[in-house]
Amino acid sequence: MLARRFTIVCLLMSLFGMFFAILVAEAGRSPRTWDDASSCQFGCVNHFRR
Repeated sequence: MLARRFTIVCLLMSLFGMFFAILVAEAGRSPRTWDDASSCQFGCVNHFRR
């Protein structure tokens, strides 16, 4: 019974650790180039007419 609880706790802690590592890795990344390309840098000359 104790080994079963220990196994469940270890699995839950490893899942938490993986999710935390993903969050830390995403926070350290530089912005993507396609996010920068979508911003209007050249005066927004491609407006759609209505």
